[in-house]
Amino acid sequence: MRIVTLEEHIVFPDMARELGATGELSAINKMEALLADITDARLASMDANGIDVQILSVTGKGAELLPPGKDQAFAARYNDAIAARIASHPDRFKAFAHLPMPSPQAAADELERTHVEHGFCGALINGLTNGRFLDHPSFAPLLERAEQLQLPLYLHPALPPEAVAKAYYSDLPGQAGTVLSAYGWGWHSETALHVLRLVFSGTLDRYPRLKIIIGHMGEMIPMMMARTENAGKSIGLQRPVGQTLRDQVHITTSGIFTEPPLMAALATFGIDNIMFSVDYPFSTNEAGKSFLESMPLPAEQIARIASGNADRLLGLRP
Repeated sequence: MRIVTLEEHIVFPDMARELGATGELSAINKMEALLADITDARLASMDANGIDVQILSVTGKGAELLPPGKDQAFAARYNDAIAARIASHPDRFKAFAHLPMPSPQAAADELERTHVEHGFCGALINGLTNGRFLDHPSFAPLLERAEQLQLPLYLHPALPPEAVAKAYYSDLPGQAGTVLSAYGWGWHSETALHVLRLVFSGTLDRYPRLKIIIGHMGEMIPMMMARTENAGKSIGLQRPVGQTLRDQVHITTSGIFTEPPLMAALATFGIDNIMFSVDYPFSTNEAGKSFLESMPLPAEQIARIASGNADRLLGLRP
């Protein structure tokens, strides 16, 4: 069975050091060697677990931390470095572009450049940009270009803005607030909000062919879809919330390897909108593969989750 994984992370230390202290979780520093590696331990783990293709993406803030102008050059160098590192294994690695999000027109141009020059298959966006979600009008050039090129945008979590962290996650003992603000809860609720803002603002109606990807089994949206759809009826959206999500949002299994969330995702997003991912190296390929093999689904449906849906969405196979 062919297996493609979409939320698999890299950080190149020399690029990260240019940014100085970023405030990201210490887990990134602890896994520096695994995040920097592509063709040694990473490839060996892929081989051992039957993973055919990883789509690589830069985790944590990068060009987003830089002012307009500097962000463009940084993102371009990062993308060129990724392309150079994966060039020797073109059948095993693809990439999502790292974009200069503070400069939306430049981000649109970089999305297109990396696709044309390097064969990148979309972009990954880490959280908010200067406190703004993608429904802000300033991001129109990027959304228009992504729709035009039919390249998906993967919305990935990042640490919350300082005001949110203080209001919601302060006054907890030890590292509890930091953990709760990130992978314990906050990351996922914020990414869900990011998607729902795109729906409730009418942004996805303005770009009806735009494709969005989110991880972690739908960032809790499946559980709340019926209630959110009912609420959406009161504001005159062009389509029901659930239809918009199924039309334009695809979800991955990254880091969520238990059956109940999978069943909720299948019941709400449907089999064609679910793709397998691991969240390597923060989750292990072994855990992901074990979960994939244990899914209580027909073999044909498992194959669609394992690679078929990703191949179709990302154009990985002719």
